[in-house]
Amino acid sequence: MRLKVVGSAAGGGFPQWNCNFHLSRNARKGVDNIRPRTQSSLAASADEAQWVLFNASPDIREQIAATPELQPAETAPPRSTPISAVVLTNADVDHIAGLLSLRERQRFVIYATARVLAVLEQNAIFNVLDPALVERRELALHAVTPILNWENRPTGISVETFVVPGKIALFLEDQTRAEQGFGTEEGDTIGLKIMSDYTASSVYYIPGCARIDDALKKRLDRASCLLFDGTVYTDDEMLTSGVGAKTGQRMGHLHMSGPEGSMQALADLAIGRRIYVHINNTNPILDDRSPEAETVRKNGWEIGYDGMEIRL
Repeated sequence: MRLKVVGSAAGGGFPQWNCNFHLSRNARKGVDNIRPRTQSSLAASADEAQWVLFNASPDIREQIAATPELQPAETAPPRSTPISAVVLTNADVDHIAGLLSLRERQRFVIYATARVLAVLEQNAIFNVLDPALVERRELALHAVTPILNWENRPTGISVETFVVPGKIALFLEDQTRAEQGFGTEEGDTIGLKIMSDYTASSVYYIPGCARIDDALKKRLDRASCLLFDGTVYTDDEMLTSGVGAKTGQRMGHLHMSGPEGSMQALADLAIGRRIYVHINNTNPILDDRSPEAETVRKNGWEIGYDGMEIRL
Protein backbone atom coordinates (compact mmCIF):
# COMPACT_ATOMS: atom_id res chain seq x y z
CA MET A 1 0.00 0.00 0.00
CA ARG A 2 1.21 3.45 -0.89
CA LEU A 3 0.11 6.58 0.94
CA LYS A 4 0.78 10.25 0.33
CA VAL A 5 0.18 13.08 2.77
CA VAL A 6 -1.57 15.44 0.36
CA GLY A 7 -2.12 18.17 2.95
CA SER A 8 -0.59 18.35 6.44
CA ALA A 9 -1.94 21.63 7.89
CA ALA A 10 -5.03 22.29 9.97
CA GLY A 11 -7.91 24.49 8.84
CA GLY A 12 -6.74 27.63 7.09
CA GLY A 13 -3.51 26.04 5.88
CA PHE A 14 -0.02 27.40 6.49
CA PRO A 15 0.49 30.26 6.14
CA GLN A 16 -3.16 31.08 6.79
CA TRP A 17 -4.35 33.93 4.58
CA ASN A 18 -4.86 36.44 7.42
CA CYS A 19 -2.34 35.15 9.98
CA ASN A 20 0.49 37.52 10.89
CA PHE A 21 2.04 35.28 13.57
CA HIS A 22 5.79 34.99 13.09
CA LEU A 23 5.57 31.45 11.69
CA SER A 24 3.22 32.53 8.90
CA ARG A 25 5.33 35.62 8.18
CA ASN A 26 8.47 33.51 7.84
CA ALA A 27 6.67 30.97 5.65
CA ARG A 28 5.71 33.79 3.28
CA LYS A 29 9.33 34.97 3.23
CA GLY A 30 10.48 31.51 2.18
CA VAL A 31 12.60 30.81 5.28
CA ASP A 32 14.19 27.47 4.47
CA ASN A 33 13.38 25.70 7.74
CA ILE A 34 9.67 26.59 7.54
CA ARG A 35 7.75 24.98 4.69
CA PRO A 36 4.19 25.97 3.64
CA ARG A 37 1.48 23.36 3.97
CA THR A 38 -2.01 22.89 2.56
CA GLN A 39 -5.05 21.73 4.50
CA SER A 40 -5.51 18.21 5.84
CA SER A 41 -5.80 15.32 3.38
CA LEU A 42 -4.34 11.87 2.73
CA ALA A 43 -4.34 9.64 -0.37
CA ALA A 44 -3.94 5.86 -0.46
CA SER A 45 -3.61 3.29 -3.22
CA ALA A 46 -3.37 -0.49 -3.20
CA ASP A 47 -2.50 -0.81 -6.89
CA GLU A 48 -1.02 2.60 -7.84
CA ALA A 49 -3.85 3.01 -10.36
CA GLN A 50 -6.90 3.77 -8.24
CA TRP A 51 -6.55 6.25 -5.40
CA VAL A 52 -8.76 6.86 -2.37
CA LEU A 53 -8.72 10.38 -0.97
CA PHE A 54 -9.27 10.85 2.74
CA ASN A 55 -10.94 14.24 3.25
CA ALA A 56 -11.38 16.86 0.55
CA SER A 57 -9.79 20.11 1.67
CA PRO A 58 -10.45 23.58 0.21
CA ASP A 59 -6.93 23.31 -1.27
CA ILE A 60 -7.76 20.22 -3.32
CA ARG A 61 -7.13 21.81 -6.73
CA GLU A 62 -3.65 22.90 -5.64
CA GLN A 63 -3.04 19.50 -4.05
CA ILE A 64 -3.96 17.58 -7.20
CA ALA A 65 -1.74 19.90 -9.24
CA ALA A 66 1.16 19.05 -6.92
CA THR A 67 0.48 15.29 -6.93
CA PRO A 68 0.94 13.57 -10.31
CA GLU A 69 -0.62 10.37 -8.97
CA LEU A 70 -3.96 12.19 -8.59
CA GLN A 71 -3.94 13.66 -12.10
CA PRO A 72 -5.48 12.10 -15.24
CA ALA A 73 -3.11 9.73 -17.01
CA GLU A 74 -1.86 10.81 -20.44
CA THR A 75 -3.66 7.89 -22.09
CA ALA A 76 -6.91 8.43 -20.17
CA PRO A 77 -10.12 9.88 -21.70
CA PRO A 78 -10.47 13.69 -22.00
CA ARG A 79 -12.31 13.78 -18.65
CA SER A 80 -10.97 11.31 -16.09
CA THR A 81 -9.43 10.94 -12.66
CA PRO A 82 -7.58 8.24 -10.72
CA ILE A 83 -9.52 9.32 -7.61
CA SER A 84 -12.07 6.53 -7.17
CA ALA A 85 -13.49 7.58 -3.81
CA VAL A 86 -13.38 10.25 -1.11
CA VAL A 87 -13.68 9.14 2.52
CA LEU A 88 -14.63 11.80 5.08
CA THR A 89 -13.61 11.64 8.75
CA ASN A 90 -15.85 14.53 9.85
CA ALA A 91 -17.83 17.48 8.49
CA ASP A 92 -15.28 20.22 9.21
CA VAL A 93 -15.06 22.81 6.46
CA ASP A 94 -11.40 21.95 5.91
CA HIS A 95 -12.45 18.36 5.17
CA ILE A 96 -15.56 18.78 2.99
CA ALA A 97 -15.25 22.11 1.13
CA GLY A 98 -12.98 20.56 -1.49
CA LEU A 99 -15.86 18.40 -2.69
CA LEU A 100 -17.22 21.49 -4.43
CA SER A 101 -14.11 21.60 -6.62
CA LEU A 102 -14.79 18.02 -7.79
CA ARG A 103 -18.09 19.00 -9.41
CA GLU A 104 -17.25 18.65 -13.13
CA ARG A 105 -19.63 15.73 -13.73
CA GLN A 106 -16.94 13.22 -12.82
CA ARG A 107 -17.86 9.83 -11.39
CA PHE A 108 -16.50 8.91 -7.97
CA VAL A 109 -17.95 7.82 -4.63
CA ILE A 110 -18.24 9.62 -1.28
CA TYR A 111 -18.05 7.55 1.90
CA ALA A 112 -18.97 9.04 5.29
CA THR A 113 -20.88 8.30 8.48
CA ALA A 114 -24.61 8.93 8.63
CA ARG A 115 -23.96 12.09 10.64
CA VAL A 116 -21.63 13.53 8.01
CA LEU A 117 -23.82 12.45 5.09
CA ALA A 118 -26.70 14.31 6.74
CA VAL A 119 -24.62 17.50 6.72
CA LEU A 120 -24.06 17.16 2.98
CA GLU A 121 -27.75 16.41 2.45
CA GLN A 122 -28.85 19.47 4.41
CA ASN A 123 -26.58 21.84 2.46
CA ALA A 124 -27.96 22.25 -1.05
CA ILE A 125 -24.67 23.57 -2.43
CA PHE A 126 -23.32 20.00 -2.39
CA ASN A 127 -25.94 19.11 -4.98
CA VAL A 128 -23.46 20.43 -7.56
CA LEU A 129 -22.16 16.88 -7.22
CA ASP A 130 -24.93 15.23 -9.22
CA PRO A 131 -26.18 12.25 -7.16
CA ALA A 132 -26.64 10.34 -10.41
CA LEU A 133 -22.88 10.52 -10.91
CA VAL A 134 -21.45 10.86 -7.40
CA GLU A 135 -22.98 8.29 -5.11
CA ARG A 136 -22.93 8.85 -1.34
CA ARG A 137 -22.40 5.69 0.68
CA GLU A 138 -22.68 5.29 4.42
CA LEU A 139 -19.72 4.17 6.51
CA ALA A 140 -21.04 2.00 9.31
CA LEU A 141 -19.46 2.69 12.69
CA HIS A 142 -17.25 0.04 14.26
CA ALA A 143 -17.17 -1.97 11.05
CA VAL A 144 -14.91 -2.76 8.11
CA THR A 145 -16.01 -1.34 4.76
CA PRO A 146 -14.36 -2.25 1.43
CA ILE A 147 -14.00 0.93 -0.62
CA LEU A 148 -15.53 0.33 -4.04
CA ASN A 149 -15.45 2.60 -7.07
CA TRP A 150 -18.56 3.89 -8.85
CA GLU A 151 -18.78 0.62 -10.80
CA ASN A 152 -18.78 -1.28 -7.49
CA ARG A 153 -15.38 -2.74 -8.26
CA PRO A 154 -12.82 -3.03 -5.44
CA THR A 155 -10.16 -0.36 -5.10
CA GLY A 156 -8.13 -2.75 -2.96
CA ILE A 157 -8.54 -0.40 0.01
CA SER A 158 -10.73 -1.11 3.03
CA VAL A 159 -11.34 0.96 6.14
CA GLU A 160 -12.36 0.11 9.67
CA THR A 161 -14.17 2.96 11.41
CA PHE A 162 -14.08 3.77 15.09
CA VAL A 163 -15.36 6.71 17.10
CA VAL A 164 -12.80 9.03 18.69
CA PRO A 165 -13.42 11.84 21.18
CA GLY A 166 -14.03 14.96 19.15
CA LYS A 167 -16.46 17.76 18.41
CA ILE A 168 -19.18 18.66 15.98
CA ALA A 169 -18.07 20.91 13.11
CA LEU A 170 -17.76 24.60 14.06
CA PHE A 171 -20.51 25.76 11.72
CA LEU A 172 -22.93 23.23 13.24
CA GLU A 173 -22.35 24.11 16.90
CA ASP A 174 -25.45 24.66 19.04
CA GLN A 175 -24.47 27.38 21.50
CA THR A 176 -27.41 26.48 23.75
CA ARG A 177 -25.86 23.05 24.32
CA ALA A 178 -22.34 24.13 25.26
CA GLU A 179 -22.31 21.85 28.30
CA GLN A 180 -23.18 18.89 26.07
CA GLY A 181 -20.33 19.48 23.63
CA PHE A 182 -22.34 21.94 21.50
CA GLY A 183 -24.47 19.09 20.19
CA THR A 184 -21.69 16.64 19.43
CA GLU A 185 -22.94 13.10 18.79
CA GLU A 186 -21.42 9.75 17.92
CA GLY A 187 -20.22 9.73 14.33
CA ASP A 188 -19.26 13.41 14.20
CA THR A 189 -15.56 12.50 14.42
CA ILE A 190 -14.08 9.14 13.49
CA GLY A 191 -10.71 7.53 13.15
CA LEU A 192 -9.86 5.05 10.42
CA LYS A 193 -7.77 1.94 10.09
CA ILE A 194 -6.77 1.89 6.43
CA MET A 195 -5.98 -1.52 4.96
CA SER A 196 -4.91 -2.96 1.62
CA ASP A 197 -6.01 -6.25 0.09
CA TYR A 198 -2.38 -6.93 -0.81
CA THR A 199 -0.48 -6.43 2.44
CA ALA A 200 -0.90 -7.28 6.11
CA SER A 201 0.26 -3.83 7.20
CA SER A 202 -2.18 -1.03 7.91
CA VAL A 203 -2.19 2.62 8.93
CA TYR A 204 -4.33 4.48 11.43
CA TYR A 205 -5.50 7.91 10.33
CA ILE A 206 -6.82 10.20 13.09
CA PRO A 207 -6.56 13.87 12.00
CA GLY A 208 -8.90 15.03 14.77
CA CYS A 209 -8.96 13.75 18.36
CA ALA A 210 -9.84 15.51 21.60
CA ARG A 211 -8.68 12.86 24.06
CA ILE A 212 -6.80 9.56 24.18
CA ASP A 213 -8.71 7.04 26.25
CA ASP A 214 -7.89 3.43 27.15
CA ALA A 215 -9.95 2.05 24.27
CA LEU A 216 -7.99 4.10 21.74
CA LYS A 217 -4.66 3.14 23.29
CA LYS A 218 -5.57 -0.53 23.12
CA ARG A 219 -6.53 -0.15 19.46
CA LEU A 220 -3.31 1.63 18.49
CA ASP A 221 -0.86 -0.64 20.32
CA ARG A 222 1.35 -2.51 17.80
CA ALA A 223 0.13 -0.42 14.88
CA SER A 224 2.44 -0.34 11.85
CA CYS A 225 1.88 3.37 11.31
CA LEU A 226 -0.14 6.18 12.91
CA LEU A 227 -1.00 9.57 11.45
CA PHE A 228 -2.34 11.57 14.38
CA ASP A 229 -3.83 14.95 15.24
CA GLY A 230 -0.97 17.46 15.62
CA THR A 231 -3.04 20.63 15.69
CA VAL A 232 -1.46 22.35 18.69
CA TYR A 233 1.71 21.85 20.73
CA THR A 234 0.23 23.41 23.88
CA ASP A 235 -3.45 23.66 24.66
CA ASP A 236 -3.38 27.47 25.01
CA GLU A 237 -1.03 28.36 22.17
CA MET A 238 -3.65 30.24 20.14
CA LEU A 239 -4.28 32.47 23.15
CA THR A 240 -0.61 33.06 23.97
CA SER A 241 0.24 33.76 20.33
CA GLY A 242 -2.55 36.35 20.15
CA VAL A 243 -4.31 34.86 17.12
CA GLY A 244 -7.44 33.46 18.76
CA ALA A 245 -9.45 32.93 21.92
CA LYS A 246 -9.92 29.16 21.77
CA THR A 247 -7.92 26.40 23.36
CA GLY A 248 -7.13 23.17 21.58
CA GLN A 249 -9.71 21.40 23.73
CA ARG A 250 -12.39 23.93 22.77
CA MET A 251 -11.68 23.13 19.13
CA GLY A 252 -11.78 19.38 19.77
CA HIS A 253 -8.03 18.77 19.48
CA LEU A 254 -5.60 17.28 21.98
CA HIS A 255 -2.27 19.09 22.44
CA MET A 256 1.06 17.31 21.96
CA SER A 257 3.18 18.31 24.95
CA GLY A 258 3.11 17.84 28.71
CA PRO A 259 1.88 15.01 30.95
CA GLU A 260 -1.61 15.05 29.42
CA GLY A 261 -0.50 15.51 25.81
CA SER A 262 -0.48 12.97 23.01
CA MET A 263 3.28 12.35 23.09
CA GLN A 264 3.10 11.18 26.70
CA ALA A 265 -0.23 9.37 26.31
CA LEU A 266 1.10 7.20 23.48
CA ALA A 267 4.70 6.89 24.65
CA ASP A 268 4.34 3.36 26.01
CA LEU A 269 2.74 1.89 22.88
CA ALA A 270 4.58 -0.20 20.28
CA ILE A 271 3.88 1.82 17.12
CA GLY A 272 6.08 1.40 14.05
CA ARG A 273 5.88 4.95 12.72
CA ARG A 274 4.11 7.86 14.39
CA ILE A 275 3.50 11.00 12.36
CA TYR A 276 1.80 14.26 13.28
CA VAL A 277 -0.56 15.77 10.69
CA HIS A 278 -3.28 18.47 10.77
CA ILE A 279 -0.80 21.03 12.16
CA ASN A 280 -2.11 24.49 13.06
CA ASN A 281 -0.36 27.69 11.91
CA THR A 282 0.53 28.52 15.55
CA ASN A 283 2.28 25.21 16.26
CA PRO A 284 6.03 25.78 16.80
CA ILE A 285 6.92 22.40 15.26
CA LEU A 286 6.32 24.06 11.88
CA ASP A 287 9.82 25.47 12.37
CA ASP A 288 12.04 22.44 11.79
CA ARG A 289 14.79 24.01 13.92
CA SER A 290 12.62 24.86 16.92
CA PRO A 291 13.17 23.19 20.33
CA GLU A 292 9.60 21.88 20.09
CA ALA A 293 10.28 20.16 16.77
CA GLU A 294 13.40 18.60 18.25
CA THR A 295 11.42 17.37 21.27
CA VAL A 296 8.85 15.77 18.98
CA ARG A 297 11.57 13.96 17.03
CA LYS A 298 13.34 12.81 20.21
CA ASN A 299 10.05 11.27 21.33
CA GLY A 300 9.94 9.14 18.19
CA TRP A 301 7.52 11.24 16.16
CA GLU A 302 7.82 12.50 12.60
CA ILE A 303 6.39 15.83 11.50
CA GLY A 304 4.14 15.40 8.49
CA TYR A 305 4.54 17.57 5.40
CA ASP A 306 2.83 17.89 2.04
CA GLY A 307 4.11 15.22 -0.35
CA MET A 308 5.32 12.90 2.42
CA GLU A 309 5.16 9.30 1.19
CA ILE A 310 4.57 6.12 3.18
CA ARG A 311 4.86 2.59 1.83
CA LEU A 312 3.51 -0.38 3.76
